[in-house]
Amino acid sequence: QVQLVESGGGSVQAGGSLRLTCAASGYTDNLNCMGWFRQSPGKERERVAVRYTNFGYTYYAGSVKGRFTISQGYAKNTVYLQMNSLKPEDTAMYTCAAVVGRADCREENIGYWGQGTQVTVSS
Repeated sequence: QVQLVESGGGSVQAGGSLRLTCAASGYTDNLNCMGWFRQSPGKERERVAVRYTNFGYTYYAGSVKGRFTISQGYAKNTVYLQMNSLKPEDTAMYTCAAVVGRADCREENIGYWGQGTQVTVSS
């Protein structure tokens, strides 16, 4: 089992920045990727950014590319999401996700989810 704990959400004005942290614990030896998904009321969950643990490959949704950066801590079981130039449309519940094994970080392969942290961007 893997446990994911997020922190760093909050409220900010448009143009501001926030940094989210996700720490994984438990059986993390075979983590393939970790990342962030988000969902706002009435919308489908969106894959925001993911990072592959061993190779460093990253994926970003087009809506956040150039503004958000996902990075890995010194310990491979921690990822950060630096969110700059935030927009009101970035308002959502952001949830950390992880895949153990060989599957990629698409939603259908996610085996572990965090509790989520709310990000609210006001105009």
